Amino acid sequence: MTDDQANSVLLDRDGPVALITLNRPEKLNAWTARMRDLLIESLAKAGADPDVRAVVLTGAGRAFCAGQDLKETAGIDPDDHAASDAWIDGFDRLYRAVRDLDKPTIAAVNGVAAGSGFQFALLADLRVGHRDVRMGQPEVLSGIPSITGIWAMWDVLGRARTAELALTGRLVDGTEAERLGLLTRLVDAEQVLTSAVEQARELAALPPGALALTKGRLRELDDDALAAAVRAAKKVHAAAYASGEPQREMARFLAGRRR
Repeated sequence: MTDDQANSVLLDRDGPVALITLNRPEKLNAWTARMRDLLIESLAKAGADPDVRAVVLTGAGRAFCAGQDLKETAGIDPDDHAASDAWIDGFDRLYRAVRDLDKPTIAAVNGVAAGSGFQFALLADLRVGHRDVRMGQPEVLSGIPSITGIWAMWDVLGRARTAELALTGRLVDGTEAERLGLLTRLVDAEQVLTSAVEQARELAALPPGALALTKGRLRELDDDALAAAVRAAKKVHAAAYASGEPQREMARFLAGRRR
């Protein structure tokens, strides 16, 4: 059996910088469980390579990552709690794979970063984007509660802005994203990847021990909150899918209809 997603994540090297590219441009790099597993593998390889001192994350085409592939999510059986929990555990593994890297990470946000793709970008240490990117948490528009999204946004945005983006599903542009701290650097669109790699090279030249210890302390500050968010996501998503609302809204979305 062939793996039609084998090349959906690419791992390259540019000197001391590992470049990990989400490579499903025809789907705006929306990911499946298989694609996330490949991404975890690439992150582990970059982390284990002694010649890699920094990591850049980006997307092929015109998107960073549009989040979950709804065709896969729509097939979740609300009565199969083990499968639902395993799906959320998969995101927990992915988020910890990037958080646990002792090497600095930079997200080159080249286009839309939405839902879990937006959360993934926020887990990078730094984020470079351009003014036409779109970033946010649109899950509620598909009937899906934004639980880990609240955790990912909270420390950056605070309660008021987190509530706004989680409840409205609104996407912000690059200018607003930089003002809010969702982007740490704003550059021209054609400079996003170049700028991210340049900054990664600068970080790669710094003492690695000090960087690793600093990142370790940053992880400690919100690690318990992540564990709580994952537990809450399992409970809340089970309740949401039992109601049938996500299935109805995703079916409407996939059929190309809007309210």
